[in-house]
Amino acid sequence: MNRFSTFLIITICLSISFISCKKDKLLTDSSATIAFSQDSILFDTVFTTIGSTTRNIRVINNNNQKINISSIRLEKGASSSFFLNVDGVPGKEVTDIEILANDSIYIFVQVNVNPTNIALSPLIIQDKILFDVNGNQLSVTLEAWGQNAHYHLPNKAIQYKNGFLPYSTVSSVTTGITVNWGGGALGQQDDNRPHVIYGWLVVDSLQKLIINPGVQVYFHQNAGLWVYRYGTIQVNGSLNNEVVFQGDRREADYADLPGQWDRIWINEGNTDNYINYAIIKNSFIGIQASILSSFNQPRKLKLTNTIIKNCSKWGLYSQYFDIWGANNVITNCKEYCAALTWGGNYTFLHTTFANYFSQDGGRGGQPCVHIDNFDGSQTFPMDSLYFANCIIEGSQGNEFEQEIKANSGQLCKISNSLLRTSTITNTLITTSSIVYNGNPAFNDPAAYNFGIKTSSSAKGIGDALIPANSIILSDIKGNPRSFPIGPIDAGAYNNQ
Repeated sequence: MNRFSTFLIITICLSISFISCKKDKLLTDSSATIAFSQDSILFDTVFTTIGSTTRNIRVINNNNQKINISSIRLEKGASSSFFLNVDGVPGKEVTDIEILANDSIYIFVQVNVNPTNIALSPLIIQDKILFDVNGNQLSVTLEAWGQNAHYHLPNKAIQYKNGFLPYSTVSSVTTGITVNWGGGALGQQDDNRPHVIYGWLVVDSLQKLIINPGVQVYFHQNAGLWVYRYGTIQVNGSLNNEVVFQGDRREADYADLPGQWDRIWINEGNTDNYINYAIIKNSFIGIQASILSSFNQPRKLKLTNTIIKNCSKWGLYSQYFDIWGANNVITNCKEYCAALTWGGNYTFLHTTFANYFSQDGGRGGQPCVHIDNFDGSQTFPMDSLYFANCIIEGSQGNEFEQEIKANSGQLCKISNSLLRTSTITNTLITTSSIVYNGNPAFNDPAAYNFGIKTSSSAKGIGDALIPANSIILSDIKGNPRSFPIGPIDAGAYNNQ
């Protein structure tokens, strides 16, 4: 063997040895970290029938040298309902796990829920896997449904321009069916288990959905409830036993996070839609009441004793609809608390509209309440507009925007209300006993408490002679008002 061949062999051997040593070297710099195949694990099993299930996640070392994970553990430790198996090693905490260069390991996660004790379990069981790597702490969220619930999973899809809309219907019976959530005397009944909606749940034409007191409705991301034309929704909540519509994330970080689900959407074709004593929160839009295709069909919604709050766009959105509302609180939305568009027929009595939205960069600059009766060059009838004993307030200088154009047969009146706006000069609107830019003196807007103090400018300004019906004889908390002798406070809450 000549000298060159010997030199070449030695060089190759040294190179292989160097590369091997480099790969065997342990990365300890704080900039060296790991990656995951996913940042959360969802267990969406109905545990009362299965009890336990397993998911997995891959932990990846994308570095050219090996890395050591000093600890992989469950945040809740021994009390956690989850169990780990880290690369074949079981436990709720595993230490000193090495991953070779450009390699990965699997972690298998199991959750166990006792089916015989399900009533005592929380609706959602949550934890985190914590990873300690070179002084950094990373995490993967674990979430499991731990309480028995009714799951509404999409089994159909509507194709539209930009993709597909997944949906299911409240019943496989397409006509003449009444579905009760939370029990009831008519049609199909169920127990008081919560309802969890994925995709869109549709109340189809000639279907009726009745939701009884205390029912909890949870929406997954982008999910919504759609009352299609000729369908009916009736929400029968009661004082201190409201029907609650909210997102399905139950961690503390999501308690007041807007935009977690889409909306409740109601179309035309029915005169018997109503929502009473409901709480609708943390959605994109709270309620949308809008025509789908026909201006000639009935299009009614009665909204009473209901709180809509913390929406990432609008609280109440309408297009040429007939809405009668009383004792409602619509608050803290990114844009409008109420956008009443394309004309229509609107009555609001003792309703508090208040916008102090401060999340996600604050408000978008829109006023609290917007009203119009046109769309581009087309003007729609404003059949009736009546606000009485209301509060329209917020953190901006002008919170009441009216863009109403002339049309026949209109009756627009605002009376005995506290408004954060300049004097209304639109000649198509009649006003009386308006208090402009007074101090509402809300109890605690930051905590969504829009009751009024005794110093409020809304105190005593209400009209005791408006048509008194059973809805407004008491306020949203059941406190009696002094009809017909007064004094009467404006807004949903009575301080007398």
